[in-house]
Amino acid sequence: MSYPTISFSGGSIDRADYIRTDPAKLEELKDWRARLVKLDGLDPVLTPQNELEWGSLADCPSGADLVFLGLRDGRACFAAVPEAGDAGALQMGSRARAAMGILGHDDLGIYGMARSLVDWHARHRFCAQCGAPTQLAKGGWQRDCGACKAQHFPRVDPVTIMLVEHGGNLLLGRQPRFPAGFYSALAGFVEPGETIEGAVAREVLEEAGVTVRDVSYVASQPWPFPSQLMVGCHAFANETELTVDRTELEDARWFSRAEVVDALTGAQGAAFTPPPPQAIAHQLLKWWLQR
Repeated sequence: MSYPTISFSGGSIDRADYIRTDPAKLEELKDWRARLVKLDGLDPVLTPQNELEWGSLADCPSGADLVFLGLRDGRACFAAVPEAGDAGALQMGSRARAAMGILGHDDLGIYGMARSLVDWHARHRFCAQCGAPTQLAKGGWQRDCGACKAQHFPRVDPVTIMLVEHGGNLLLGRQPRFPAGFYSALAGFVEPGETIEGAVAREVLEEAGVTVRDVSYVASQPWPFPSQLMVGCHAFANETELTVDRTELEDARWFSRAEVVDALTGAQGAAFTPPPPQAIAHQLLKWWLQR
């Protein structure tokens, strides 16, 4: 059984952690050879060949902080922090969503890392402990407060996303914001003091009224909207009767294997529209069909 190729994972940049703690080396790397990944706010700028566009540090907006992404082909790579961040979910029709279907795997990994980092910096200019301004540190992988000496680090929020199975059928749901006919795996944030398995069980019970067992891990995906780690799981349901939480979901239902096949192959009259290939939910569905 093959495991899915996950969008936004990987990337050909060596993160070079050993350089982050060396301010002198970081400054030395900011020379004519350094590269700046071009962003329009938080959206990627693409070349005519539909690749990420790179420039020199001369293209950095005046006064903007630079985040050190790492080394690529022996050259330092940076991204500039925009004036404003965006903590919202990825919107249908956005330029970032359009780019997901165009950029190659390596470029998506680089863009995802850069977007998450610069967005975090744009939204964390002040100390959460005392409210004083913070300063970029360790090449952009930390912010320090000069007033209370607190240290702040880029956030990654874990989210479980799970396929729930019973008798060869799969439980999928849809939120009100989804396009008509679109169904996906159930998902929810891991809460403090909770294991991944516990989060899977709680979310499925809360959203669909179903208890689950035998939770197993499948794959994960960094999702830079704004900065989540999607933890893909599989579980078996103990019952099939659903009690849908309408504050969370517009609908949830069981789909047969044949219906999932039709959806993924784009068959005419398919029972639902699946998530796009760049989303881990799509890859989980493909994985499930191969089991």
